[in-house]
Amino acid sequence: MIEMVFFDAGETILRPYPSFTELFANVCRENGRDVTPDEVSAVREKLAPHLIDLAHEAGADPPALGTSVSAAESRNFWTYLYRRFLTELDIPDDTLADTLFATFSSSASYRLFDDVLDTLDRLLGAGLRLGLISNFETWLQEMLVELEVGHIFEVTIISGVEGMEKPDPGIYRLALERGGVTAGNTVHVGDSEALDVVPARQAGMHTVLLDRVGRYPDPTGPKIASLQELPEVVAAL
Repeated sequence: MIEMVFFDAGETILRPYPSFTELFANVCRENGRDVTPDEVSAVREKLAPHLIDLAHEAGADPPALGTSVSAAESRNFWTYLYRRFLTELDIPDDTLADTLFATFSSSASYRLFDDVLDTLDRLLGAGLRLGLISNFETWLQEMLVELEVGHIFEVTIISGVEGMEKPDPGIYRLALERGGVTAGNTVHVGDSEALDVVPARQAGMHTVLLDRVGRYPDPTGPKIASLQELPEVVAAL
């Protein structure tokens, strides 16, 4: 029987607001660069539909590890990514990558997806415990409080706090230990096959892939397009 449901954070329960592409384009326009969300979206599709996949490219520079385990490594990776976007958009990078990093590192730039609160309430109403396992910087905990959901998660595992990040199965084992649950009685929900589904299964957990925009036509296990579908899927496990 499932006792506890763990969630990823970015692109699972929260998102840049109004969206990554719109926020990126807005920052560019505010700094005198004429960029549209569609142009940013085209670059995103060219580089990697799932942004964090860039962190795990073979031969990436900077190295494709440690994107959130420290403030320095986080800045290193994300400014690297923003510079890649700016290059594709034919925008000279003077200080704009730093401006983008500051914008996307502010809790004011994020909102919960519309399907989150109702889903969490339904799961709690079914007697399930909730937790969170995320590759994120240390300020995620404060942001969850600001978004009025921090108290809902009994266990919150954040890579920037713990010094390890997905896909290391150890981060999942740590969550299980702190939750006092066995892997077979838990579910992990996330939006990445490589960072959520595969390592969580390696740790012995059930998994549900959240694919809001159809990135994964051939999933290796249960897949949902909205968190509204999750309570029924969990009940059937």
